[in-house]
Amino acid sequence: MITRIGALLRVGIDWEYLLQTAHMHGIVPLLYWHLDAVHSDIVPESVFKYLRSHFCANSLRNLSLTGELLRILAVFEERGIPAASYKGPTLASSVYGNLALRQFIDLDIVIHREDVSKAKEALASLGYRPQYQLTRAQEAAFLRSHCECAFTRGDGESAVDLHWDTTELFPFLLDTTRVWERLVSVPLGGNLVLTLSPEDTLLVLCAHGAKHLWERLGWICDVAELVRTHRENMRWEQVMMQASALGGERILLLGLFLASHLLGASLPGEVLQRVHAEPTVKALAGQIYEQLFRAADGPASVFEEAYFRPLHLKMQKRWRDKIRYCARIVTVQRVEDWKLLPLPTFLFPFYYMLRPIRLISKYGRRLLQRVS
Repeated sequence: MITRIGALLRVGIDWEYLLQTAHMHGIVPLLYWHLDAVHSDIVPESVFKYLRSHFCANSLRNLSLTGELLRILAVFEERGIPAASYKGPTLASSVYGNLALRQFIDLDIVIHREDVSKAKEALASLGYRPQYQLTRAQEAAFLRSHCECAFTRGDGESAVDLHWDTTELFPFLLDTTRVWERLVSVPLGGNLVLTLSPEDTLLVLCAHGAKHLWERLGWICDVAELVRTHRENMRWEQVMMQASALGGERILLLGLFLASHLLGASLPGEVLQRVHAEPTVKALAGQIYEQLFRAADGPASVFEEAYFRPLHLKMQKRWRDKIRYCARIVTVQRVEDWKLLPLPTFLFPFYYMLRPIRLISKYGRRLLQRVS
């Protein structure tokens, strides 16, 4: 690795582009860590100083968020709320081996769906407020159709995402009973913290990356580092069987292909064979590569960027999953629908008709232009 980095430095680097791209992909700490290991005089002092400053600031922020995570989990335990942490500081510590090497801006905590109200009260006691203020009917609909809820602290220094499932758009709706049975403990800040098993973490990371079209290299790094850390003890057959049963085999194989092809993640022979045996995966990876290092032209529409994309449909192998995906986009009620037209509880079913009308009026012309 060090030899390859040194060779690239000698060829010549567009440092402005490199820094901009590293920020966009959430890998500035990793960039600094590896450049620091090279000890090369080729790196401009101003660049190295900037990277070191960012690395130190990220380290301090990660330490602060880790302390906050432990504080939240302690309060949850006091109130009898089973909880597990994943991604964030837990992934940084257990997979990267260093809290400072991963960028994260919020804390992801898994709870049982029936404990959401208790968890909200516990977070409120710590100064957190939900992202959305919902009526009782809206909250009931939100819990049925969504898998997470965001909370922020008044000082803006911390954000928490409570999860009771993985992703609402894809078939990776894990068997939550089995997930809780497979939780493992990892050391974090002098404590033992529950987190997802390596197998479930791999599925969740691949589902999350697929949901966001793998637009950040940092998410591919997460998969590559997880594979590196757990290659020998990963229950690969269990992962493959579970992904296949859930209809998410192609999503899993795509994540593994990107980690292997882009970052050199070493996969077991039989797994690598299955990755390359799926021709659609290679085609999908090609489309991901085209957009991965595109210039940052500003944020795109959430609908265009995260929802009705042909790539999402191609990532799903079974027709019933493709149909369910399209149906959820059109029928699942969103907070923006409720804000657009506040209705009394007895008229709540009207939102099922309002959403497709709103989507057609807002995006119909654009979709027709793209199709044509």
